[in-house]
Amino acid sequence: MKMKKATLVIMAAGIGSRFGGGIKQLEPIGPNGEIIMDYSIYDAKEAGFSKVVFVIRKDLEKDFKEVIGNRIEKEIEVAYAYQELKDIPERFQEKFADRTKPWGTGQAILCCKEIVKEPFLVINADDYYGKEAYQEAFQYLTEEKTGSEKVQASMIGFVLGNTLSENGGVTRGICQVDENGMLTDIVETSNIEKTEEGAGIRTEEGIVPVDAYSPVSMNMWGLHHDFFGILEEGFANFLENTEKSDLKAEYLLPTIIGGLLQEGKIDVKVLKSHDKWFGVTYKEDKEFVVMSIKNLVEQGKYPQKLF
Repeated sequence: MKMKKATLVIMAAGIGSRFGGGIKQLEPIGPNGEIIMDYSIYDAKEAGFSKVVFVIRKDLEKDFKEVIGNRIEKEIEVAYAYQELKDIPERFQEKFADRTKPWGTGQAILCCKEIVKEPFLVINADDYYGKEAYQEAFQYLTEEKTGSEKVQASMIGFVLGNTLSENGGVTRGICQVDENGMLTDIVETSNIEKTEEGAGIRTEEGIVPVDAYSPVSMNMWGLHHDFFGILEEGFANFLENTEKSDLKAEYLLPTIIGGLLQEGKIDVKVLKSHDKWFGVTYKEDKEFVVMSIKNLVEQGKYPQKLF
């Protein structure tokens, strides 16, 4: 019987500007100095994933390997992909010579094209997703899919209210899901804050209420190798249609998948996890994350020392 294989792709190239200039992905939060990625990899390995690919910036490589990479490669197969600002088609180099902001999650995944050959799960480096999410993802990724000409994908959906920070606004992909559990629309929404009523979007006119029970994407996507071709073509179109003066435009996975849904080119199964998500968006979030991990260790969900 052929062994089912899947890879975990961790997007860790973010600058962490809202975190106060530090490398937020490398902040220790566990009882023995573990970082959030340690728990993600532990849960993924337990669920059946056999390889991890770190998407990082080249200038982070030394710190990254010292804090986690060299340690983790003793536990699971490890590879690196490098997300660089200038890693765009040659014909666009001059157009975006003044660009300083990274190109976003779509480009981050595209960097893995030559490294990842098996089904893969994409996650953020600074998000804790819970054990159930990886179990659901691995099972769905390694099932045989037949009978559709559309690209097949999956997403772990979380409840919006469970993903908000006490310390400021966040960006979430708010999802519409049909009765069969298939994603029908996703809208990347910025400046969502926790409110007395549940949740709201901060605008220039004030707070606009939003349903706190809405399913949201936390950039936990189950994808297959054919998705790289779509990303590559889409990135070229994105660069072509982005104004030279727009130095902040990003090629984002939720927006890309939302566009494919509208065009009828993709089927996205929404998998549900009942575990609570938490992450480090702001420096002030760290205390809550440390306490949450401590509680999970005390409950026996994790060993005192992971690896």
